[in-house]
Amino acid sequence: MRILFLGDASNYHNTLAKAVASMGHDVTIASHGSYWMNTGRDIDISRPCKGKLGGALLWVKLNTSLRNSFKGYDVVQISNPIFLSLRPHRIRKIFDRLKRDNGNIFLTALETDSYFVELCCMPHSPLRYSEWQINDKPGPIIGQKEDWLQPVLTDHCQYVYDNIDGAISALYEYDLSIKRILDVNKCAYGGLPIDTNAITPHYIDYPPEKVSLFLGRHRNRKAEKGTDVIERVAKAVVERHPDRCKLDIVEDLPYKEYLTRLRNAHVVLDQLYSYTPATNALLAMAMGLNTLSGGEEEFYEFIGEKELHPIINATPNEEALFNTIEDVVLNPELIVKRSHEGRKFVEKHHNHKIVAQRFIDFWEKNIK
Repeated sequence: MRILFLGDASNYHNTLAKAVASMGHDVTIASHGSYWMNTGRDIDISRPCKGKLGGALLWVKLNTSLRNSFKGYDVVQISNPIFLSLRPHRIRKIFDRLKRDNGNIFLTALETDSYFVELCCMPHSPLRYSEWQINDKPGPIIGQKEDWLQPVLTDHCQYVYDNIDGAISALYEYDLSIKRILDVNKCAYGGLPIDTNAITPHYIDYPPEKVSLFLGRHRNRKAEKGTDVIERVAKAVVERHPDRCKLDIVEDLPYKEYLTRLRNAHVVLDQLYSYTPATNALLAMAMGLNTLSGGEEEFYEFIGEKELHPIINATPNEEALFNTIEDVVLNPELIVKRSHEGRKFVEKHHNHKIVAQRFIDFWEKNIK
């Protein structure tokens, strides 16, 4: 098949594209490089500069030099209803052209969209907590709710979902969202692709005398990911046990430099409001590190995993979070066990070729 991956986030489509290509398909990836991460792509569709001028220049580029680059594919896999750094009415014109000039369009439920915000904010949401709502009370970014639910975005989101041929979710939470909107036969779970073959694990074979806690984050996404709370609580643990642990914080590093810094950690502090581990956590586990992230029982049940539960589950309660991190520091022998189990977990559920096969099976089932 000829496949176009259009858009990206956290290197997802780039990693997936490499796996799909290695399995004999003709693959092209067009993206903005996940912004500051500057991840790989064949076609650059980033804004050349900020503001309206950057949007205008990208629009011209998409309608001139790149116009013929997005034709003739069997599958176009977009990363989100907002798969370009343009206003919705501009994106719709490109979407309609993609629909006209290619075989099938599928969506990767990879990032926030209006339907996901609705799911998180609805009364008695199936998610007990998220960055939007915690136990039916406002979450830390609830102030952004109206932005996502304004008609210009909800109408665009509905238009895209009404006209795609199916959707594949990256996370358990996103799977709940797409199954509210689409026929279940048009939905599948893909998971997060990690190239475990390219990552040599450095297992922690002995309990560390001083636990190295590592917090790597996006500077502008602290509230969304809960890393502001994690930082505050982790510093409190370090203050109580300065001889038993230390904390390293990095922000907005290029992808390759970030991976280098990551290797010096024992425990990666990932995020607070998720039921599932995201790319940062899985990369850490593939390296043989421990990770504090989303590891709720609903997630393990969803993927059918009964034995390997290596994720240190983080919940949005500061007292509980303090106790969780302190327990890690005071029981370093468990770090050794999780080091090996984490790698096995990623190899079993998130190896990029396993995820790629899920996508290929779904495409073949749904291609018209």
